[in-house]
Amino acid sequence: MPSGFAVRSSTRHVFEEDIRWLEDMPEGGDLDKYRASASFSWKRLRILMEDPDRIRFKMQVWKAMEADPEFHPPNGITKSADEQKRRAARQLARLHHQVFLPDNIINLNYSIKTGYMMALNEATCLVDPTLSVKIAIGIYLFSNTILSLGTERHLPIFHDVWNKKLLGCYALTEVGHGSNTKLMRTTATYEPESRSFVLHTPDFQAAKCWVGNLGKTATVAIVFAQLITKNECHGLHAFIVPVRDPKTYFTYPGVITGDLGEKLGLNGIDNGYIMFNNYKIPKENLLNRTADVTDDGDYESSFSDPQRILGAVLENLSAGRMGICQESTNRLGKSVVIAVRYAAVRKQFVMTPSNDVAQETPIIEYELHQWRLFPYMAAACVIKIFMSEFTHVYLDNVQKSMEGANIPNLSQLVPEIHSIVSAIKPLITWTCRDSIRECREACGGHGYHKTAALGDMGANHEPTVSYEGDNNVLVQQTSNWILRQWNEYRSGSTAVSPLASVSFLADAPAILRKTFDCRRQSRLTIDFVREAYEWLITRLVADTQRRYDQEIARGASTFEARSKSQVYRAASLSKAYGEFIILHYCMLRINKLVPKDNEAKGLSNILDKLVMMYSLTRLEKHMVTFYQGGYCTGPQMANLVKENILLLCAELKPEAVAIVDALAPPDFVLNSVLGMSDGKVYDRLEKAFRCYPGGSERPSWWSELLNVADKPLTVPVSKL
Repeated sequence: MPSGFAVRSSTRHVFEEDIRWLEDMPEGGDLDKYRASASFSWKRLRILMEDPDRIRFKMQVWKAMEADPEFHPPNGITKSADEQKRRAARQLARLHHQVFLPDNIINLNYSIKTGYMMALNEATCLVDPTLSVKIAIGIYLFSNTILSLGTERHLPIFHDVWNKKLLGCYALTEVGHGSNTKLMRTTATYEPESRSFVLHTPDFQAAKCWVGNLGKTATVAIVFAQLITKNECHGLHAFIVPVRDPKTYFTYPGVITGDLGEKLGLNGIDNGYIMFNNYKIPKENLLNRTADVTDDGDYESSFSDPQRILGAVLENLSAGRMGICQESTNRLGKSVVIAVRYAAVRKQFVMTPSNDVAQETPIIEYELHQWRLFPYMAAACVIKIFMSEFTHVYLDNVQKSMEGANIPNLSQLVPEIHSIVSAIKPLITWTCRDSIRECREACGGHGYHKTAALGDMGANHEPTVSYEGDNNVLVQQTSNWILRQWNEYRSGSTAVSPLASVSFLADAPAILRKTFDCRRQSRLTIDFVREAYEWLITRLVADTQRRYDQEIARGASTFEARSKSQVYRAASLSKAYGEFIILHYCMLRINKLVPKDNEAKGLSNILDKLVMMYSLTRLEKHMVTFYQGGYCTGPQMANLVKENILLLCAELKPEAVAIVDALAPPDFVLNSVLGMSDGKVYDRLEKAFRCYPGGSERPSWWSELLNVADKPLTVPVSKL
């Protein structure tokens, strides 16, 4: 049985932790020079970014996967979509035989159980994202939905899925409706005489689609449909729906389903569609924690505890998005590990010619290359630290709310956490997407090779900006919450923000009077960053509300007014708020775990530089708002931000390889010829080139090339 890991954030500072169990990096090669120039221990940074017990758990998973040939990568060859699906299904079956989780995990509380599942999801995602998606949808999301929306009568199906007897899927999105769930058209009509619900799909646009695992392998689904009884629709409800015979994998009569076909990436996931033709399921298959239907067809609320209802809502709204944030954070780190290590090895041109034999310069020495990569390196570290801290906050509060604990201001806590998650999911997934693209380009032509791993990484990451809430829709949920807080303050009442994420809005008049002090020292500090973000968020929320009020005054509906307030205002507000939240929890963890003494000086200095690099490169994107709003005039602030970014590039250069060592998973997991820890890029490229199956052989179609150009095109003539 694996050892447990802490659910609550560690309070031991990083210099009290034993780091000897972390394996050293290999010696020799081009990376040695840069590792030797580091002023801090990469192992200390590693255990700051992630709790040691969690790292140990993931290392255990990775070593087991490395020892099993079923999980070994296909060596630079793209398998057919069907083979990728077969491979993912076999890997899932193999993973069932590994004892990673405690025997009693099903009986552990929400925080501990979910902490384990999140860690396992992160570990498997870095090896093969199709495997982690298959697990997350088919087991974790399915099981958690039953626990949070179902009751005791649904526990048998929960146990069957949890014990891998069945594989589930989650059918919400329809062909014609995704974000607008209110207008989804799959129906579940109660039939009193048979005590059953009749599921029906009126047309193709109402078909459930993009359902992971449904295409080939899932045997049971959670389907969201409009509940109708006694000719009255009561809105979207969740139902457990058997879709295939688990012994034959044939669909049941009344169920029409199939695979969607090939996608840009993640082709190991059998995304499917499903339609119902008056398909009956037992009445008991309704997940009835919040509502139920009597035998006679009366609709009634069956769950009245507001604490637990809010807990269920919070868990279902945010759990999947938190998982995506964790996956994307790790993928962001993986991309910069590859690009920075490659930049330290790859040499081009001679920067400082001398009388000696000319030595080409590693491209990491060039300021332009640093400016391209180091902001993403800083983002990877800052976001990793943030996620470690905020995950504990999230799990603690969901645990308390689901237990029905008497949490003060729970009704305010749930929307605040939801607003934070709705801000960070877009921010982190977009940052990861942009990092992969920049890192691919920074690795030149070699970065385009499949064995560099950046191409597949980008394709597999792409859907994260769309599923579990489209990013551009999610940010609107965040801005709506901030606007409600703003109007509470403006009306004179005290807004309740249990996590105090926007408490500074109470001082809005004073904040908006502040301006940038051009007499500041040449080095910008975290105090400048905090003041700038408080002004920026306050300015954007005021400007968004002003535009909304103008649209209402012109006769627009509230929906139209909200829509007209998004561009340059509400969307930017949510992004700025997300960045501010990330910095807040990152600094909270740093201040808690890094002591203020000489022993930690090297690590503290590096953390300061990483935080400032992330902060300034994000603030730079808001520079127009600072000037438009009068926070600064003249070129001083823009110049200082740019000068500080370039200074940080130069200061982070000798530390960069050690920084990415702290981010790096084992080589088996990284799986990139350009980014392995020993720096032997060209040895691995040679192997990739020369050992490609059939690469040195004459093509089987060689004879077609001899005369194809001499033959005229023959166009078939119709016989009609």
